[in-house]
Amino acid sequence: MRKLLPLSILLLAASTAASAQTYTVIHSFGSRAGDPSRPSAWPGTIAQSRGGAMFTTGGGDAFRVWPGGDVQVLHQFGATNPVVGGLTLATGGQYYGTTQQGGTYKTGTIFKMSQHGNVTTLYEFQNGSDAGFPSAVPIQSVEGDFYGTAGAGGQYASVYRITKDGNFTLLHGFTGADGNTPFAPLLQGTDYYFYGTMAYGGEGDHGTIFRVNSSGDFKVLVKFNGTNGWSPYSGLIQANDGNFYGVTYHGGVTNAGVLFRITPDGTLTVLHNFSGGSDGGESTGGLVQASDGNLYGANISGGKYGHGVLFRATLAGEVVPLHTFIQASGVDAYSALLQHTNGKLYGCTYNGGKFGEGVFYSLDAGLPPFVTYLPTYGRPGALVQILGQGFTADSKVSFEGAPATSPVVVYQTYIRVIVPAGATTGPITVTTANGTLSSNKVFIVHPQ
Repeated sequence: MRKLLPLSILLLAASTAASAQTYTVIHSFGSRAGDPSRPSAWPGTIAQSRGGAMFTTGGGDAFRVWPGGDVQVLHQFGATNPVVGGLTLATGGQYYGTTQQGGTYKTGTIFKMSQHGNVTTLYEFQNGSDAGFPSAVPIQSVEGDFYGTAGAGGQYASVYRITKDGNFTLLHGFTGADGNTPFAPLLQGTDYYFYGTMAYGGEGDHGTIFRVNSSGDFKVLVKFNGTNGWSPYSGLIQANDGNFYGVTYHGGVTNAGVLFRITPDGTLTVLHNFSGGSDGGESTGGLVQASDGNLYGANISGGKYGHGVLFRATLAGEVVPLHTFIQASGVDAYSALLQHTNGKLYGCTYNGGKFGEGVFYSLDAGLPPFVTYLPTYGRPGALVQILGQGFTADSKVSFEGAPATSPVVVYQTYIRVIVPAGATTGPITVTTANGTLSSNKVFIVHPQ
């Protein structure tokens, strides 16, 4: 029998530090009029902006948070039109997201939003073959289109492609045997396939992992069976070893979920069974691979006070708790984590904090500043946008040692540059007055 999160979380949807880790509440929601309402929407993708702020959604609001904790609501969708998936920063500078219940048919929309909060509806779901009630944000592919899932209402489910102008294409409709109820965003792998998770359906209603290409060629890679996990509410990440990693909400030895690795051909290995004890249990926000190569995540149960922990894991599955969630500083960490280019990890909670409305927090794990980029892959001659810190007109950009000519510094936190001839797969580095910053992931250079 399914153990579901509360319906309000599904529709709108954790302090003890280890070592030198520092957990800080940078904003307690409810501290002032107009604050977002319980903003730890799930799955709650957080996007770093070109200007260095963080953009996400929660309840009926899209909002911006600066690393110092200042919050501005950018657009109010309304309490009856929840936006739970967060936002995706696109290469054009717009943010893309979904609403769960808006539009003509009251079954959700896909929208784009400017950095100032101006919203344009691109598509209205009809709750037919296109499904409806989308939870996750669409992601932008290396070719520039957007891909996502719908069907968190449970009756139907779909994978779609949509252009920046709103041309919608259904790529796959799920039958239940291949999965049902998607909550998490897709991931485009280095092989160009899109990888995703379904929280239910498949074998014994335990959920599935699938891949699909831009033409709709679809394959189920994993059917969870309880022992190897159950209910992957969050999506996958592709780590720097080329494999995919994720967590489940249930399943494993104690039914508190597992941390797993899956190879591109679909071989799944359970790396860690969460115990519901000091390592916590029941993860919903997924993982992020930080610039130190380790995986970081949060869960919502277990830990000393029963509200879960923030944890670090190696690629071999060795889990170390970093922070135990307590009511006073935030509990119910449903949303995904973001590593900002200042090196810190950020996330938010649905409950707890000074006013009981959740918090936006940072975790300083002692990681230095770095750079990241859009898109994920490219060819010589392609435009790459780099996010980081301390950029000036004198900053130098290199692709695995191949210098890029004439980078354009737009902000101190944003550079545009062309992939140079002779670039090879490897990290991007930016030399600034404060030192050399290296990318947190390998930039894949595909041949012409």
